[in-house]
Amino acid sequence: MDDRHQWDLSPDPVAVVLAYLAPHSAGALVREAFYGTRRFDDFVSRTGLTRSAVAHRLRDLVATGVLEQVAYQRPGERERRAYQLSAKGRDLAASVVALARWSQSWLPPAGGPTVVTRHRCCGAEVGVSIVCAVGHHDLTPDDLIGEPGPGARPITPPTMNPNLATGVSMTAGVGEVCPE
Repeated sequence: MDDRHQWDLSPDPVAVVLAYLAPHSAGALVREAFYGTRRFDDFVSRTGLTRSAVAHRLRDLVATGVLEQVAYQRPGERERRAYQLSAKGRDLAASVVALARWSQSWLPPAGGPTVVTRHRCCGAEVGVSIVCAVGHHDLTPDDLIGEPGPGARPITPPTMNPNLATGVSMTAGVGEVCPE
C-alpha cells in the first residue's frame, strides 16, 4: 500500500467486533457463558441485569450465532432451554482472555484481579500470544504490518481529502528476513 489514506478499509474489523459486543449486557452474558453459566436464571443473578434485558440480549446472541440453545429437563419438570457458546462464540476465547489480561494490567481493580483464567489440565495461568502462520511467536506491534485485504477499496481521487495526513506506509518491511 502506498499510503493509508488511499484505501477505504471499512468496515473496520476491530470496530465491528467492539460494536457487536458493545452493549454492556452482551459483554456480560458472553463473559458468563465463558465462565460456564448456562441457565437463564443464572444469567440474571450473575449479571445483575433485568430478566427482560437478559431475555432480549440472549435472543440477539442466539440470532447472531454466538450462543446456541440446548434443551434440558430435570426429572419431573418441563423441558427448558439452556445456552452455551457456539463455535462462533468459542472463537472469542482468545479475545476474551486478551481483554481480561489487558484490563488487569492497565485498569487493575483494587485488591488484584477478580478472575484468573487457568489451564484446566495443569492449573497454570493462561495468556494470549500473537503468532504468524509460519510459526514466529510472541510478536509485538512493531513486528506487525497492515495491508489492504480483499475487501479494501481504493479511494478515488475526487473523494480523497487532501487535508489528510500522508499516512504511514503499511508495506514497509514486507519480506524482511525474520530472526529465528
